Amino acid sequence: MPQSVITDAREKMDKAVEATKHKFASIRAGRANVSMLDGIKVNQYGSEMPLNQVANLSAPEARLLVIDPWDKSIIKDIEKVIVNSNLGLTPNNDGKVIRLQIPELTAERRKEYAKLAKKEAEEGKVAIRNVRKDTNNKLRRLEKDSEITEDDLKRYENEVQKLTDEYIKKIDDLYAKKEKEITTV
Repeated sequence: MPQSVITDAREKMDKAVEATKHKFASIRAGRANVSMLDGIKVNQYGSEMPLNQVANLSAPEARLLVIDPWDKSIIKDIEKVIVNSNLGLTPNNDGKVIRLQIPELTAERRKEYAKLAKKEAEEGKVAIRNVRKDTNNKLRRLEKDSEITEDDLKRYENEVQKLTDEYIKKIDDLYAKKEKEITTV
């Protein structure tokens, strides 16, 4: 029983790291990345659809994104949504595809993105610490219900702490990599 509690904690911590990775992917680093367009939804046939479900997205060059809609009649809608998003990108279309030039990031903008990355990393660490707290509470309940001994409880709590340290280090490593990516010109 206690091992399943710890396995469950590991899975939840994995999810927290993956969520942090996903959030980092959407933070601009001066290079074109199709994940920058993840939050954009286009109104097509009366329903909101994610951009990647109505068009082919690619980054053929370091500073260029190309959107190739399957239905060319929604090019204007896609342009409008991109202009209204907070990406700061200006779409150019030739009637077939939309090209987004990624401008060079200013030093001030890089600092803002680095702060945003730090905030996302902190949120990831908080999620991991919450998993640790919940797991320790479950283990204490098992000890209270006499399913494990007090010595077992201490051993399992130490195991959970090592797990927590391991996952927090993963997030710190991800943050260091993202910060370098953002601040390096």
